[in-house]
Amino acid sequence: MQKGDLACDPRGLIYEAYRIDGILEVSCRPIFLDWALGVPAGEDTVAHIKTMLDHYGPDWPDHPMTGLLRAGLDKMATPVRRKRR
Repeated sequence: MQKGDLACDPRGLIYEAYRIDGILEVSCRPIFLDWALGVPAGEDTVAHIKTMLDHYGPDWPDHPMTGLLRAGLDKMATPVRRKRR
């Protein structure tokens, strides 16, 4: 596997995050945000996150990026509830 091999991470941002030794969640957040902002309109972000979790999760279950991907998936899968005024 090389940088940019996953179609859902063409710039290799998530790939590189997994290779930074000792990276903390606080450093993973802007990487994830940069990746999310780069997803083209109309593409299924949830499917992309699932693909990355399936790819990276088994080898790095305790990595902070894995936790962020799971949190992002949970957040996006939960319907947004509007507050009544």
